[in-house]
Amino acid sequence: MKITFLGTGTSLGVPIVACPCPVCASTDSRDKRMRSSVFIETEDKNIIIDSGPDFRTQLLNNGIRRVDAVLITHQHRDHLAGLDDIRTFNYMQKCAMPVFANYLTVDSIRRDFYYCFGEPRYPGVPEIELHNVGSDPFDVLGIKVTPINVLHYKLPVLGFRINDFTYITDASHIDDSEIEKIYGSKILVINALRKTEHISHFSLPEALEVIAKVKPTQAYLTHIGHEMGFHAETDAALPEGVHLAYDGLSVEC
Repeated sequence: MKITFLGTGTSLGVPIVACPCPVCASTDSRDKRMRSSVFIETEDKNIIIDSGPDFRTQLLNNGIRRVDAVLITHQHRDHLAGLDDIRTFNYMQKCAMPVFANYLTVDSIRRDFYYCFGEPRYPGVPEIELHNVGSDPFDVLGIKVTPINVLHYKLPVLGFRINDFTYITDASHIDDSEIEKIYGSKILVINALRKTEHISHFSLPEALEVIAKVKPTQAYLTHIGHEMGFHAETDAALPEGVHLAYDGLSVEC
């Protein structure tokens, strides 16, 4: 299984014109981060986790020509706003796109993308096949996916485990019962917004605590804000087996 990071950033750290932040001015491409998303390639299926505002650009930048399913972690716009762009795959693949999310996000999709579900159907609108995910493992086109329930401040958010790969973003708390689902992962991806505490995101020390508890073979940090500092400096100071992810990075699991 191959995992490609389409984006590793956050709306709390998106480069803007004339931004005085030194990270924005960095010439290191690893400091240029779009909103967090990953592309998972199995033997015969392609799955994307999250479709934020950068979704179309991420697809084009990575030459992605087929997507078989989309998993959504939660309903915040930096993880959901680009869902409309699955219509291209509807057209090319001649089928609706299976989308998996918890009940709060399903409700949000039905509300925000209401035009996809009305009757009579307007020609050319995205075709979305919604699946409500609970706490039990579920099937995505023959692939077992285990949901990891975490909290983003007080908002329920889903992480996902596929085989030996676990992806968690926008978490600030994980119950021990949910951490048990992560044990045995060879690759763990987890959010780390910055080095200091934040009300709704893991800080770097908090993410490292989770990693130390789970003990994956390799861990990658995502959903990174500019307050984390420069990629090269921060990555060099991380413990062995822990890395800052960056846009375009691919790893095998």
